[in-house]
Amino acid sequence: MNHKKNQNLENLLLLFFLIIALVAPLIFGSNQYNMLLVTTVLIYGVMATSWNIIGGLAGQVDLASFAYLGLGAFTSGTLLIRFNFTPWIGMILGGLVAVAFALLIGIPLFRFRIKEVWYALTTCALVEILKVIFNMWEEIGGPVERYLPYFSGSLYHMRFGSYVPYYYLILGMLVIALLVNSRISRSKLGFYLKALGEDEAAAEVLGVNTRACKLRALVYYSFLIGVTGAIYANIYGFIHPSFFNGQESIKIAILGIVGGRGITYGPLLAALLLVGTQELLRASLGAEVSGLYLVVYSVILILVVLFKPKGIATFFQYRNKKPAKQEVKKKNVV
Repeated sequence: MNHKKNQNLENLLLLFFLIIALVAPLIFGSNQYNMLLVTTVLIYGVMATSWNIIGGLAGQVDLASFAYLGLGAFTSGTLLIRFNFTPWIGMILGGLVAVAFALLIGIPLFRFRIKEVWYALTTCALVEILKVIFNMWEEIGGPVERYLPYFSGSLYHMRFGSYVPYYYLILGMLVIALLVNSRISRSKLGFYLKALGEDEAAAEVLGVNTRACKLRALVYYSFLIGVTGAIYANIYGFIHPSFFNGQESIKIAILGIVGGRGITYGPLLAALLLVGTQELLRASLGAEVSGLYLVVYSVILILVVLFKPKGIATFFQYRNKKPAKQEVKKKNVV
């Protein structure tokens, strides 16, 4: 009964968010800076929601999200700069390149059962390795920013004179990420991922092919972020090795954990609260009180850890009113 109530509440929350998100440009559209800030919050929402597939459902603390974002950005951006190749196809190719890299790394890691803290450290190191490689790779990378061709209002080049179209593109990616999360969590794969996330050894005893399940989760996660990376490059108008950002990758994992691991809308809530607060404070008080947003960000994290260790999404979930022990005692008395 509670599961059905939680599902209905989840659908209502997501519907309410979608309605607000659709009309947001009517509020912020005239101010392009504010529109960029709102779009940035949604980008983190997409990435954290995608991370939930591998980190929330499967229980793997993956810290390579900005590696996949950077690969998607460089693939689409390089094709546009060198061959005038439309980003609409380039972003799909960027997602596939991200998947190829994820499998190249994931297959040996899962084959040799690298998990928990060692998996987290390995994936975090990969981001910095890619950053160094692209700084040295002069043909497509290098330390200099490579600007994308600017054609104002060009649909083919995904270059617009306003941030509003990019906002709706990212919103579309967010809806896709939420739908993928929801679909997986209700499927056989979702049950397998939850089982191995709780206890991988026990899941294997029950016959779950944990390696194959983790690879499938990794594919979904890396593809979504790779596609988002291509849009990210077009929003900012350039590609640079700084896109491979290990610190921001850790932030994505934090959003997924704080929001509620395995809960479809949890990472999105965390992104709206934490990244939204961060961007608002940085935009309004950053010049007057440098670093204030970091203090507020840290305080919110501490409060969540103390009072809602399972994530802020649990605020919106129904629970049994009576503890299980009391119910057992009552049955025994009868």
